[in-house]
Amino acid sequence: MKKLTLTFIAIACFLKVFSQNIPSSKDDKKMEWWKEAKFGMFIHWGIYSVPAGVYKDKPVKGIGEWIMNTAKIPVKEYQSYAPQFNPDKYNPEAWVKMAKDAGMKYIIITSKHHDGFAMFDSKVTDWDIMDASPYKKDILKPLVEACKKAGIKIGFYYSQAQDWVHPGGAASGGSWDEAQKGSFDAYLDKISIPQVKEILSNYGEPDILWWDTPQNMTPERAAKFDAIVKQHPNLITNNRLGGGFDGDTETPEQFVPSTGFPGRNWEACMTINDTWGFKSTDKDWKSAKTLIRNLTDVVSKGGNFLLNVGPDAHGEIPEASITRLAEIGNWLKINKESVYGTTASPFPFLSWGRATRKQQKLYLHIFDNPADGKLKVPMLNKVTKAYLLSDSTKLLQTKRIGKNMEVMLPKQLPDTINTVVVLEFLGEPNVAPSPVSGKKITASSEQPNATAKNLLDGNRLTKWEAVKGQKDAVLEIDLNTVFDISTLIVDEPWHPWEDKKQDITLEYKQGNNWLPVLKVTTGGIGMIKNFTPVKARYFKLTIHNQNTQPTLLEWQLYGSE
Repeated sequence: MKKLTLTFIAIACFLKVFSQNIPSSKDDKKMEWWKEAKFGMFIHWGIYSVPAGVYKDKPVKGIGEWIMNTAKIPVKEYQSYAPQFNPDKYNPEAWVKMAKDAGMKYIIITSKHHDGFAMFDSKVTDWDIMDASPYKKDILKPLVEACKKAGIKIGFYYSQAQDWVHPGGAASGGSWDEAQKGSFDAYLDKISIPQVKEILSNYGEPDILWWDTPQNMTPERAAKFDAIVKQHPNLITNNRLGGGFDGDTETPEQFVPSTGFPGRNWEACMTINDTWGFKSTDKDWKSAKTLIRNLTDVVSKGGNFLLNVGPDAHGEIPEASITRLAEIGNWLKINKESVYGTTASPFPFLSWGRATRKQQKLYLHIFDNPADGKLKVPMLNKVTKAYLLSDSTKLLQTKRIGKNMEVMLPKQLPDTINTVVVLEFLGEPNVAPSPVSGKKITASSEQPNATAKNLLDGNRLTKWEAVKGQKDAVLEIDLNTVFDISTLIVDEPWHPWEDKKQDITLEYKQGNNWLPVLKVTTGGIGMIKNFTPVKARYFKLTIHNQNTQPTLLEWQLYGSE
């Protein structure tokens, strides 16, 4: 690839919109351990592990913990699974050791999921582990004790709105059984709110409370829960309570957002296969390579990575999960310095991998080994030392070539998944902005509070949206000068499970003609696409949305270093 010509700026720190380390109003002392931790374990476990994705001898599509809703299982029939839930092989000490060996610093477990089953001794219902199952033991207590003994932080997931068993609980898509009908407010007052008080008072002070699916949660209803949270000033909560309460963290699910969340603490939660709760038919396991790179990608953008395991009805975590967690742990034993306590990359984009920072050290995470063995780092700072993190005694040669610092790599990298090179440097990172930063962008249509300029601010919390009723829109950008562009990044506002797709065509202008670069269909969560470099000043995106008006959160263009 041809080297991208960029105008570098000599400023004390990198452009604000890409720093992702900006303190927010919630960014107080209670978040310090969380921002240091970077990596946690999610545990989805409950009655749904008994059917394990199969109902009436037929596999049920979708994620395992939603089987009651997906298959529309009547309440009484679903409750009949409880006598079969006897996790005789549950070993919380082994689970905590597994998490710790994997390099995880905190654990969040489902105290109650959408099926309403409490994994603790609840005094406001018999639909819990003590009364409805033969196990007759509180699941949460021994896990809390094991975590405290091992120095692992502990948190509880709690479904505050959806409950498919207790009358009045919310149900996505609507109820399907007369037994579910009742007053939602009465449900909140008699079941949900008392149970939140139980899990926040019966196990010492938990570190995290993880809300989910805020269906029907008005500001007034959510305020009742917020009043409880305020009694626990060190409790970290996420953004899923509803009613306009932001919580402390953003929670992108099953994907890594291309730009992170500037000004917000955020945590990408993800499964190792395709489901959260145990599903016997799901064998689509992500590789250790994918998971290690996802962890790196998240951390490089200033976030935390919450990786899920789904134990079966006996309390055993699938062997495939155990194996992958061990592989991640082995990588972190060597490379932990480049993850824990780091801040986001000062570079808006690197074609060969990712970067993290800790004071005067840059950690360069190499995903794709350069063919010529020269790692090009687009920064003007003086570098005092370069070496492999896995062997700091072997120094690497560096050479200034124009606006790049080139690092001479060994012929054979020690890790084909992610080799980390450390650069020690002076001053604040002096790097190039994105080619689109501060440039002029126009749209064929836009809404007053969702204008095209929002696409260039590096912030997923803002968006551009075409006028309602339109299915097609065009965006054009003037980069002011000619760039070699080889990467398109777009970010979208939907979730993977919503399957909202958009057809996108990228073109560049040559003379008076627009020439095609690529045409793709997104999955609704954004994407990164590489292509043969094109040299141009003007670029155009044409977007078609079959179901609603086109909308994007971010549009970025990059070239090689």
